[in-house]
Amino acid sequence: MTGPHQGQPVYHAGKPLEDATGVVIAIHGRGASPQDIISLAAAFQQPDRAYFAPQAAGRAWYPNSFLAPIDSNEPYLSSALEFVDTLVTEIKAKGITDDKIMFMGFSQGACLASEYVARNAKRYAALAVLSGGVIGPEGTPRDYEGSLDGMPIFIGCSDVDFHIPVGRVRETTEIMKKLGADVDERIYPGMGHTVNDDEINAVKAMMESIGA
Repeated sequence: MTGPHQGQPVYHAGKPLEDATGVVIAIHGRGASPQDIISLAAAFQQPDRAYFAPQAAGRAWYPNSFLAPIDSNEPYLSSALEFVDTLVTEIKAKGITDDKIMFMGFSQGACLASEYVARNAKRYAALAVLSGGVIGPEGTPRDYEGSLDGMPIFIGCSDVDFHIPVGRVRETTEIMKKLGADVDERIYPGMGHTVNDDEINAVKAMMESIGA
């Protein structure tokens, strides 16, 4: 497709793809950059991975809240999902299988990663959702197909995040469980819109586990 995000750059860090034990697709939040999310990924201390961070046009994947009507975020949302899918296809063309590809994101990036995985459910390596959830207003049909087949997922968020309602976090957990994922959900009282040390340690442990 042709859309606002098509043709945007993808930032690479870590190992070259041919030397990596796995791949992490890291998706930045609104107003941030690929370098921002890659610097967060560095805290997980997994240097044997290849990290790929796509850049959103205008530093935002879609213009409105992830809770807004989906049509109000088009064509940006469809373009963003297609951008991620193109990156996955290009990585797989290099001989990397789905079960070696992990997704992670923060805030708007976590929402995009969640929605992509739900819409394209299969056994990826893992998913780390840092302050995010599936996209769409309350009552959006969640008739996703496929199976995550025991894939590990970490979902962490504050209970008072002013961007991400805790109800949507819990709904996302239930959706991923219904798709067959093994979900570790952690809600942090009063934390705000950020990432804490417990989340970093949990994602690091998950990455070490899938690396083994």
